[in-house]
Amino acid sequence: MESKKEFFLECYKLGIIKFGRFTLKSGIESPFYVDLRPLASDPKILKNLANYLLEMLPLDNFDLICGVPYAALPMATAMSLESYIPLIIKRKEAKNYGTKKLIEGIYQKGQNCLLVEDVITSGKSLIETIAEVEQEDLKVADIVVVLDREQGGKQLLESKGYRVHTLFNISEVCTILQEEGELSDDEVKRIQDFLAGNHIQFEEKTRLSYQEKFETSQHSVSKKLLEIALAKESNLIASADVTTTQELLELAEKVGPHIIALKTHIDIISDFDYQNTIVPLKELASKHQFLLMEDRKFADIGNTQELQFTSGVFKITDWADFVTSQVIGGFESLDCFKNVGVVAIIGMSSKGALTTNSYREEALKVAQSHPNVIGGVSQNVLPDEMLLFTPGVNLADSGDGKGQQYNTPDHVFKTLHTDFIIVGRGIYKSEDPAEAAITYKNEGWKAYLNSLEKNSIQQ
Repeated sequence: MESKKEFFLECYKLGIIKFGRFTLKSGIESPFYVDLRPLASDPKILKNLANYLLEMLPLDNFDLICGVPYAALPMATAMSLESYIPLIIKRKEAKNYGTKKLIEGIYQKGQNCLLVEDVITSGKSLIETIAEVEQEDLKVADIVVVLDREQGGKQLLESKGYRVHTLFNISEVCTILQEEGELSDDEVKRIQDFLAGNHIQFEEKTRLSYQEKFETSQHSVSKKLLEIALAKESNLIASADVTTTQELLELAEKVGPHIIALKTHIDIISDFDYQNTIVPLKELASKHQFLLMEDRKFADIGNTQELQFTSGVFKITDWADFVTSQVIGGFESLDCFKNVGVVAIIGMSSKGALTTNSYREEALKVAQSHPNVIGGVSQNVLPDEMLLFTPGVNLADSGDGKGQQYNTPDHVFKTLHTDFIIVGRGIYKSEDPAEAAITYKNEGWKAYLNSLEKNSIQQ
């Protein structure tokens, strides 16, 4: 191949960089404008570009290649063809029909994915893409970029532990063009001054601690949960998906000292009897200082939900400290839950769930505005004033073959800023539920403390 300098000059002839005065999306006036899309129209250049990018990388590290939409998609495709590393395609947004996938292609959970980007400025689009790719349980450690505008994005990503490989940076490009007589000394000086004055600034920000949330919480159940979490140094909620009273009570006795709440599906208890099931369960909750969370997932009109909540054999209103509820019935459907906290179902962890982006946005509006709601179940970050309950947490498995997708405590605290982890089979299916609960309690608390450490974010 031709030299790197010669290759850039061939690319430059396609008009990929323009100099003058350009207003960027951010509103800042820049002395240069970069658009690498024309590279895809020259097959020879695109092929050579792919090989230059591949030469910088430890190819044995990657199982997949993914381009950040849209300009990097043809680059990633060319790299896949040259390297025989499979390509996956990330959509700008998920389809609202068909499979409704955000990531297209054939891949397996746990595979390592190389991200390809054309230009990096602030790093914001890459941060968003990484989160969406990792949500599919793929791993991202390396990013390859054609041109770095040298405005802080590379440093931001590297501060978060990602390896960023860049083919060119704007200073290098200016030097080449100055040597070739394409840029005057004054133009180069103007670009240098711009870069010096427009480096993306970062501020140090921490997530709210449990103590801070406790001090601002308006609901008594929120305060109690946070109080128990601080006292026990635990953020663990155990899911008791068992089918007999004996199993339920035995599990509560074993894990009770280590959890802040026990999540029940009371309607699957085959031998349910209020006196023999609920009375001793409440005694264990009092003994071990944990709350009772009935995962009923109410999803009906308000009148029906009130009957389901207060009547029937289960009489949930008499013993549950907080319940889960869909918000599909609207704001007023949540009015019946007066003496408990409500955890709204904003998003589900099962593959193919219908809780799309548009649904989550509307559900969040209802949840945020209703005084009975203390938080939400979600696979996405929630506003600080809401407690985030994250199910599907497991240290050992990535899925159950029935659509359930698992995350580690470290992942959900780091990426989702969760408040409480919900663990089911990782505890009640283990040989020693008490030991498993201790492990999850310790791992969850460690992940929470790590998430309090300061992380650089874009101002």
